[in-house]
Amino acid sequence: MKQFSKRIPNLGTENAFSVIEKAKKFEREVLKPKGKNLIYLQIGEPSFDTPKNINQATIEAVKNNKTHYTPTLGIPELREAVAKKISSYTKINYKKEDVIITAGAKPIIFYMLNALVDEGDEIIIPNPAFPIYGSVTEYLGGKVVPLELKEENNFCLDIKELKKKITKKTKLIILNSPQNPTGAVFDEKLIREVAKIAKQNDLWVLSDEIYNEIIHKGKHFSIASIPGMSERTVILNGTSKTYAMTGYRIGWGVTKNKEMLATLERLACNDTSCANSLAQYAALEAVVGPQKEVVRMTNEYKKRRDLLVKLINDIPGVKCHSPEGAFYLMVNVRKIIDKLNITAEELCDRIMKKANVLILPGTVFGDFGEDFVRFSYVSSEENIKNGVAQIKKYISSIYRD
Repeated sequence: MKQFSKRIPNLGTENAFSVIEKAKKFEREVLKPKGKNLIYLQIGEPSFDTPKNINQATIEAVKNNKTHYTPTLGIPELREAVAKKISSYTKINYKKEDVIITAGAKPIIFYMLNALVDEGDEIIIPNPAFPIYGSVTEYLGGKVVPLELKEENNFCLDIKELKKKITKKTKLIILNSPQNPTGAVFDEKLIREVAKIAKQNDLWVLSDEIYNEIIHKGKHFSIASIPGMSERTVILNGTSKTYAMTGYRIGWGVTKNKEMLATLERLACNDTSCANSLAQYAALEAVVGPQKEVVRMTNEYKKRRDLLVKLINDIPGVKCHSPEGAFYLMVNVRKIIDKLNITAEELCDRIMKKANVLILPGTVFGDFGEDFVRFSYVSSEENIKNGVAQIKKYISSIYRD
């Protein structure tokens, strides 16, 4: 048999899904026979059902036989609705011609990096970070330049450090605010500084705004709002998080750069032809329909955040900040892993087996996550209370031994 491409070993994965496979096996083979279950507090999967009006729009689309190919860029109605939505908060006059609809938001990462990265090109990625940014960069032969997000800085990037990272090979800065996995929200002043650097150094920006409507403090500010940035920025967003539509797999990219949009379209045509037609009509209802469920879910996330932060900070040997957006919490466990002389990954494994709770090691999101574990607070209040109580019991036993 011929060998696989030399690129394949450079392609990582989203380890959160790998962890689930391991956890499900443990639950099935060890816990279920004892009548026990795992409590899942690790992944960014909204626990709410997709709003009924959105599901009904899908049913209507089936009834009306909206089951065929659409243009690669997406149905015009949805592109127009997305353009209006993005225009409303950026104050940039986006048109449907500036929008591409994709099969989830991840393809925008894949397509934009494919459009830009040649061997040796450098991509600046704030770290800890969503792992796919770095995975695709390295797959394409690019170099990941991590920019540490420090806990003492509320996990916001440091402009002085950013300037130091830029070289002649730098091509792109990736921004993600509200941020996964830290929940940090980059304020307007900070983002304006990033924009200034991007323009001075003729850099592209991928602005991942998938959590832009899940904000607990402050407000979302898009770098594309700044004069001169909409032409060098691709905004990534979609329906998964805001509307609890993860399985529908609808995302979009928005840019005023016509050449970039045409390149994204060409890549999408070669990849998927078009996004799922039924899901596009569901997304149209999500964007233009009632938004009260979005408000309700966001308010509930804030309540769960407050509960989780309070409970976590009552566990010996750990500490955490209160995130301003998204639905993730980075918890500092350095004292515990030093005490046990283990890694954060090993600690999470022990918590799964001893406390029967699944969380993620910070290293899933990069080397600068080594002192942390990540919780997600999308689960129910009952699961949060029970899960943290079981973790507290286990960790307290460590300090008694």
